[in-house]
Amino acid sequence: MTSLEAAAPAPEPHDADRHFTIGVTGMTCAACAGRIERVLRRVPGVAAANVNLATEIAQVDGDARVTPAAIEAAVAKAGYGTRPVDHGVPEDQSRLRHEFVSILAGAVLTLPLVVPMLAMLFDRHVMLPAWWQFALATPIQFWLGAPFYRGAWKALRGGTANMDMLVALGTSAAYGLSVHLMLRGGSDLYFESAAVIVVLVRLGKWLEARAKRRTLKALEALESLRPSEALVRRDGGDEVVPVTALRHGDLLVVKPGDRIAADGVVVEGRSSVDQSLLTGESKPVEVERDDHVIGGAVNGEGLLLVEVTATGAESMLSRIVRMVAAAQGAKAPIQRLVDRISAVFVPVVLVIAAATLAGWVIAGQGWEPAILHAVAVLVIACPCALGLATPTAIMVGTGVGAKHGILIRDAVALETAGGTTIMAFDKTGTLTLGKPRLTEIATAADLPRDRALALAAGLQQGANHPLGHAVMEAAAHLTPPHASDLRTLPGRGVAGRADGRNLLLGNGRLMQEEGISLADLREAAQALQAKGNSVSYLADSDAKRALAVLAFGDMPKPNVQAALAALRTLRVRSLMLTGDNEAAARHLAKQIGLDDVRAELLPADKVAAIAALKGKGETVAMVGDGINDAPALASADLGIAMATGTDVAIETAGIALMRGDPLLAPAAIDLARATKRKIVQNLVWAFLFNVLGIPLAAMGGLTPIVAGAAMALSSVTVVTNALSLNRWRFHRPGDA
Repeated sequence: MTSLEAAAPAPEPHDADRHFTIGVTGMTCAACAGRIERVLRRVPGVAAANVNLATEIAQVDGDARVTPAAIEAAVAKAGYGTRPVDHGVPEDQSRLRHEFVSILAGAVLTLPLVVPMLAMLFDRHVMLPAWWQFALATPIQFWLGAPFYRGAWKALRGGTANMDMLVALGTSAAYGLSVHLMLRGGSDLYFESAAVIVVLVRLGKWLEARAKRRTLKALEALESLRPSEALVRRDGGDEVVPVTALRHGDLLVVKPGDRIAADGVVVEGRSSVDQSLLTGESKPVEVERDDHVIGGAVNGEGLLLVEVTATGAESMLSRIVRMVAAAQGAKAPIQRLVDRISAVFVPVVLVIAAATLAGWVIAGQGWEPAILHAVAVLVIACPCALGLATPTAIMVGTGVGAKHGILIRDAVALETAGGTTIMAFDKTGTLTLGKPRLTEIATAADLPRDRALALAAGLQQGANHPLGHAVMEAAAHLTPPHASDLRTLPGRGVAGRADGRNLLLGNGRLMQEEGISLADLREAAQALQAKGNSVSYLADSDAKRALAVLAFGDMPKPNVQAALAALRTLRVRSLMLTGDNEAAARHLAKQIGLDDVRAELLPADKVAAIAALKGKGETVAMVGDGINDAPALASADLGIAMATGTDVAIETAGIALMRGDPLLAPAAIDLARATKRKIVQNLVWAFLFNVLGIPLAAMGGLTPIVAGAAMALSSVTVVTNALSLNRWRFHRPGDA
């Protein structure tokens, strides 16, 4: 595999439609991604270029003039490398462990340098000998700090300035001045400033790397739903083939319990298909000849023969993968803001430091005081507090959230949660229990309710269907009659003999096929369906009449109404986006007090609904738990996943709820807002510190050692402010 892959062209492609996917190495910050994007866009023929820092992937669109060699040359010119494209995670676990061990070693070496500096604040002088300081600081500067030098060099080659350059210059200035003073016999050295900066900024980068590892897990979880093999009927025989070898028109043999390997149309057989992970339908869908099925859905009790109609990139699952990937490729607003500020901040600091040096020399104060004042500017301007502002708040907020069953995954969630105006919910498994229950029974005049339930339970003994389980659960207090001659009728229901008569239990299709009269129960069935229930009929097949109609519904979760009340307190409106039928959705919305509802939606429809809301200026949070929710979770401003659901929903979301309690959704918003406030406070403190400290240092009001102490104090202040999040508690409406 080459380091650059061209997407497979469609038949008779247009030149402008050529697409390339590039793996990029060597990026350290968003400025790097921006630099590569600008260089790629200058390549002749390139129409668009987007670089994703989290996935370390660049997407390039262009015409026939664009070649792999030209793109690789442009990336190299920008000072970066290319790598083979795969779906792996940029930062693997072993590399992160190695990074952490390196940072820990650097912290151990730094501690003896920092303790004497802090002791000076209490008028205690326990400074290490100069050569000991030199011995401790040197490996930190040139081993742990090596990535900053490499990043600064790449930025310099590219004609830009980044935070790596400021760190490299500031620490080098402090270290170099300390070496100079040490050789002259001086005692006031600044090794600790350089060492602390290197360790703390490397810690911030390590925290960013940990976040990177999560960006591709959603895509990996989605891909894992695709079976690797399929049973195909060819030339009168069945053979197992790789899914990648499937072609349009192939006949898939789908056994009970198997996952359907590709989108297709049923050509033979009847069954119930569980495609809730892809469509949001709460109950298995009954399919027969000419019905469409979706790749990734799980077949029920019947044997199906399915003709393949879509494979590879055409399948619904592949479209979901692409939607998730596209949504994840967007940059967070806070990242863009910090990038813009940093792009101005670094050059301005360099100019101020140079002006400070020149100004003091011109003023006749000599080179040494001028260097000291310039170094003070660089030291106090080093972005320790800025680097710690976000990760420390995230760490504390995540820890507090974990104690309360809330997992905050990234800064995007924290950035957007504060402005959330609408929270959209999936229905099944999110607002409801996700388990059908028998809600009502209407019977003919000559059959008592409990007797009808007992007969239904007799027919369902040993059944392995969700509705059968619901019947058995409802009849737990009864003694079902013995049923004989039990037969499963795929996609329709069951048949058997009990109470001295032949009985049927199934849907309207079965009743129609068997010529059962529904006249006595038609109005009752319509009334139950109007409430959003699905219905099954108990019938006497000999008398050709219906005996009872059983209604099944999904119950709301406990705390749903309290959760919606809490959202109203937070001034967040509620909305339900579901694949269920309109009647069921409207009934639930009225029952629990939702503000709005959109029903009968496919995954793409949910994304479109969210996009429409965002187009109106709304900030949308989406709560879900299934595969079908993944695109909506990724496309919403804030994704919140129920951890009782699927891995892909959890990995796609910015916030995951470790319990299936709806009340955790408003709690997550409240905690995210509190954490965001801490991030904003920290960033304001960090920038305010520099705005006040840099002029003071330039005017000679701070020595480098005081600047170093002040820099450390700013970092401690940021961390202390973040730690105050430990006092967070969520108070639900009505609590004292």
